[in-house]
Amino acid sequence: RQLRARVWFGPETEGPPGHAHGGSIAAVLDEVLGLAAWAAGYPIVVGNLNVSFRSMLPLQRVVTVETDIVSAEGRKVMVHGRICSGETVYAEGEALCITIPGR
Repeated sequence: RQLRARVWFGPETEGPPGHAHGGSIAAVLDEVLGLAAWAAGYPIVVGNLNVSFRSMLPLQRVVTVETDIVSAEGRKVMVHGRICSGETVYAEGEALCITIPGR
């Protein structure tokens, strides 16, 4: 019910000078939150993704993505996650995932 991954944001993800673009951060959260649900046995699509940006994420730094499956009721699976390094949280996300019928 938890997934952890290490991620590196290279120069091609630059938004604000020297920092990762918010779109690249959101894309990583979309991918990893969905992957967490799939890895837990839920074949899903992401129906809604909310991202809260907490700190600017410097480029070329390895950070951790941590996820938790919060609930699974009917076809709805809620997954929360964050991108962090030590005590610094760069972004938090929550995905409402919908299971794919017949899968």
